[in-house]
Amino acid sequence: MPEGLRRRVVLLPGDGIGPEVVIEAAQVLQAVSRRAAVPIELEEHAVGGAAIERFREPLPEETLAAAGAADAVLLGAVGVPRLDALPRGERPERALLGLRKGLGVFANLRPVRLHPALEAASPLRPDIVRGTDLLIVRELTGGLYFGTPRGVEGEGAARRARNTMAYSASEIARIARVAFEAARRRRKKVTSVDKANILEVSQLWRDVVDETARAYPDVRLEHLYVDNAAMQLVARPNDFDVILTENLFGDILSDEAAMLAGGIGMLPSASLGEGPGLYEPVHGSAPDIAGRGVANPLGAILSAAMLLRHSLGLPAEADRIETAVGQVLDAGARTADLARPGETAISTRDMGRRVREALDRGTPGERVR
Repeated sequence: MPEGLRRRVVLLPGDGIGPEVVIEAAQVLQAVSRRAAVPIELEEHAVGGAAIERFREPLPEETLAAAGAADAVLLGAVGVPRLDALPRGERPERALLGLRKGLGVFANLRPVRLHPALEAASPLRPDIVRGTDLLIVRELTGGLYFGTPRGVEGEGAARRARNTMAYSASEIARIARVAFEAARRRRKKVTSVDKANILEVSQLWRDVVDETARAYPDVRLEHLYVDNAAMQLVARPNDFDVILTENLFGDILSDEAAMLAGGIGMLPSASLGEGPGLYEPVHGSAPDIAGRGVANPLGAILSAAMLLRHSLGLPAEADRIETAVGQVLDAGARTADLARPGETAISTRDMGRRVREALDRGTPGERVR
């Protein structure tokens, strides 16, 4: 096989349930590799709390270098409560910000699609969530998470903390283009979320989004304040196609939107930019259920599908994974987070196995929407 056809994926299992769900996604990638006759090399490295325990730092240079040299990176989760006493800059979560910066990713794509079999799993009424299919495009490298000056000053009752929300016009324009291009492939509507009635940063955001929209006359643009957007997201989710927003607002809205799909364990994500894409399920490390074999691996498996589509150039195989997940859900398979009273919950490994079996027997080209 020529070297140019070989794909290299770095696995970063991380902490908590991360290793449990990543291994299931990795086995799905291996199944795809065999089926498509495309070599996919999987290489594992430590990150987060696991890296602190081995190397005394959350993002070792070796890990970042391997990730930067890969075609794509699949991350499980980072976060270990017992390490929360470490200085802020040394905690496991700092690895995530370091990865995003090191890989040059700036656009986070979070699809939220409710499978019909999971309508009852959402806390909202089925008639409200039925048919939900939206995409959140979140800016990743600006805003309060990265702005300066920042920090805590003073002692005792005189302590004072500050963070800075800052965006440049060029940062806003590039993420807006991602949203408009995505909308062109979907239902041609972008909802830009800001707080332009209060924040100068949001006023610039709205101006630049309006300017960018002129290059996309076929895409309808609307603006919503973030508080109204949060309300409308649970009141009329079917009215949304692509939601475009900045870092903090996107962080909050995407977790809210997870409940539309039946739970946070169902949601994948892709972070794209200048280098290799970074793919991860939206859920965290969930230390309370780690090691029990009950975690939902579907978010990680669907993240692997996004990895195939966006980074490895295998969209048909990505479609097949999504079809396989749909078939398994249609057949009634549920992990503990999805099971209703009286339904039997299956293990993490069993869910992964059923997806692989469905993938093996699935019809090429089918896709569950």
